[in-house]
Amino acid sequence: MKFFVDTADVDAIRELNDLGMADGVTTNPSLILKSGRDILEVTKEICSIVEGPVSAEVIALDAPAMIEEGRKLAQIAPNIAVKVPLTWDGLKACKVLSGEGRMVNVTLCFSAAQALLAAKAGASFVSPFLGRLDDINLDGLQLIADIRAIYDNYGFQTEILAASIRSVNHITEVAKIGADVATAPPAVLKKMAEHPLTERGLDTFMADWQKTGQKIL
Repeated sequence: MKFFVDTADVDAIRELNDLGMADGVTTNPSLILKSGRDILEVTKEICSIVEGPVSAEVIALDAPAMIEEGRKLAQIAPNIAVKVPLTWDGLKACKVLSGEGRMVNVTLCFSAAQALLAAKAGASFVSPFLGRLDDINLDGLQLIADIRAIYDNYGFQTEILAASIRSVNHITEVAKIGADVATAPPAVLKKMAEHPLTERGLDTFMADWQKTGQKIL
């Protein structure tokens, strides 16, 4: 499974990239706002850090404007994936931009039917938001499973990018289902390394080592 870092914080991206844990990056207007930086400037810097896809989102709502914004965003770097919403106009923009050879991430997907349309429109990625479904007592993990089954049934090449990841358990479960990518905040990705038994075992080893009176260096 690939990990995309869901942030516009370049320091956090750099740390994870240096560790080999950043296969790409996803951004959105909310994350750009949080960074406090110009969208073109921060996106260009992120693209210089990460070799994989960097999703940059359009803000227009009608297809012609989305297409123009998408073309401008794509000029930032070769690894830009233009992010468009899963609306009818977004699908029109996806069809045009993907037809021009650009990577397109169709976002804000909340149903398997929507994901099917995104694949038909030529999306490189579809982003189902499982956490937001969980928030309203719907099964976000079941949505990932449904999309996986549909895509496998027909050989669609669109990658399932599990988004709105809230926990380590979310990542484990979507990996079991077979999502191609999980996009999560840096804090969630780093939390994957934590386990109370690891900490307890390390404490025991260190206590025993101290009793030996030895040093390695």
